[in-house]
Amino acid sequence: MDQRTRNAQRLPAEIYYADELAALRASDPYPRPPGWMLSPKGVEAFVLGNPELGTTPKFVAPSDIVTRVVISLATQRGAMLVGEPGTAKSWLSELICAAISDDSTLVIQGGAIETVQQLLYTWNKAIVDREGPCLEALIPGPLYRGMEAGILVRYEEIARSSPALQDALLSIMSERSITIPELAGDDSVLYAREGFNLVATSNTSDEGVNVMSAALKRRMNFETITPIKSVEEEIGVVMRESRKLLQASGVNVEPDEEIVRALVTIFHELRNGQTLDGRSTDRLAAAVLSTAEAVSVAHAMGVYAFYYRDGVISPQDFNNFLVGAAIKDDLSDLKRMDHYFDTEVANKSGEIWDTVYKHWRAAF
Repeated sequence: MDQRTRNAQRLPAEIYYADELAALRASDPYPRPPGWMLSPKGVEAFVLGNPELGTTPKFVAPSDIVTRVVISLATQRGAMLVGEPGTAKSWLSELICAAISDDSTLVIQGGAIETVQQLLYTWNKAIVDREGPCLEALIPGPLYRGMEAGILVRYEEIARSSPALQDALLSIMSERSITIPELAGDDSVLYAREGFNLVATSNTSDEGVNVMSAALKRRMNFETITPIKSVEEEIGVVMRESRKLLQASGVNVEPDEEIVRALVTIFHELRNGQTLDGRSTDRLAAAVLSTAEAVSVAHAMGVYAFYYRDGVISPQDFNNFLVGAAIKDDLSDLKRMDHYFDTEVANKSGEIWDTVYKHWRAAF
């Protein structure tokens, strides 16, 4: 690990899993699309995990979803990942870019850019004033850099981009080139190299912010990323990811699996409006209760335990962190949560459930 990454709060997937990726690339026997660092099967093994190839699972989803996304990127169609907030769409796009291009850092935030120049390229005014428009004066944007290098570009929250930006993107996805009218000759056109493509994400909650044109939709394959359906798989994700975050925080605390099980169960039941044994229950109005939020709660409990509880995670602190993640700014959800605790949590058996309910009633 070099000086640049030594004290980084969060490393991109291609650095965090560098050893695993290097070993997988060395042993990957399958054909690779032009410009790719791994074969489609190798990418899938990296994302979903494959014990025979020595890779760990990093994303929970049916394999056919990942396969469709990977095959889409092997064509000249982009991949669009849609779904509710917190379903790890961005994490999936990062993992795929790390596996295919060994670079997941070319990221465009749809709500943060306003002009086509920010998307494609701008100019160094001092050089232009001195020498006129030239390649040395061109400041490439993320799309330009991705096309020039032949690597994937991530476009986050594409529905937050204006129609003008989407039109510029449409031209690139169709022509696979950027025209630079300020330059002459061969420098006036940048052609995308093999390996370039686009991985975009959009939250279903952003529908209606900006309507995505039908023409742009035709140039991308859509894949819906849904919440994790299996409680056991979700527990595994929360344990794995919270452990990773605690280590990155310098906190020597191991997540408590039984507390994580209670946390995931509550999130799962309130998110789906149904208990694990099939009874209808309240569904919160303002909270997504995603797996990502469950990871955040488990991480926060571990940090709190390290600094305030001598490193012991206690179920009596559970509700303090649950409320902040679940209630948000909708006080009516507090009533729904209270009803859920009285009708469901109160009837669950086990010491942790008893402690959680007792401290809920004491606080609320």
